[in-house]
Amino acid sequence: MSAGAADLAGAAQALAPAPHPLVRRLGLAPYEPTWRAMQRFTDARLAETPDEIWLLEHPAVFTLGMNADPAHVLAAGDIPVVRIDRGGQVTYHGPGQLLVYPLLDLRRARLGVRDLVTALERSVIDYAGSLGILAESRRSAPGVYVAGCKLASVGIRVRRGASYHGIALNVCNDLEPFARINPCGYAGLEMTRLADLAAVDSVGAAAEGLLPYLLRHLYRRPCGATNTPHP
Repeated sequence: MSAGAADLAGAAQALAPAPHPLVRRLGLAPYEPTWRAMQRFTDARLAETPDEIWLLEHPAVFTLGMNADPAHVLAAGDIPVVRIDRGGQVTYHGPGQLLVYPLLDLRRARLGVRDLVTALERSVIDYAGSLGILAESRRSAPGVYVAGCKLASVGIRVRRGASYHGIALNVCNDLEPFARINPCGYAGLEMTRLADLAAVDSVGAAAEGLLPYLLRHLYRRPCGATNTPHP
């Protein structure tokens, strides 16, 4: 192949749409093993590895970002605190909250970090809108808000040009643990959840409702899914 033909082939490959992502519904999964699995997946992926989107819940846990101030954990009590490798401050995960972990090749998807955060926020905003909820994002404080209360929190990590961690959407989870921290580093920030705003009272229903918007904003096209759990 000539140099010119090789350049054209490379350009065509760069412009080709990303392979359809594999969507995994993992149920209630412990936090730290899931985090380590995301790291292993990211470190092992190749140029042709399909993206994956993980939909799941976690048992109760507080997570601190890489540079988070532990003083934002006010009274953890019996809930474990784990320092992890995403950006941002402290947040809470627990049963009844939907976690969306997009494991994407950002270069192949032609997404920057800000693009990814915006796509995740817009997905939740559009899904909320379909339920009759007026939600918004804030440039200065990532996440999704309804009437000043936080509905979803965003925190990602990019390594080797690929993303992991993601967005946490409050569905029907207990909001009390958020009072034990300064959520995302903001003292007094109130949280809200879908169960108090619309007729959505299960993580499974929220996951299926949100998924089409995720695919639209991350890939700009619909795609299939699978129920295969991650090993």
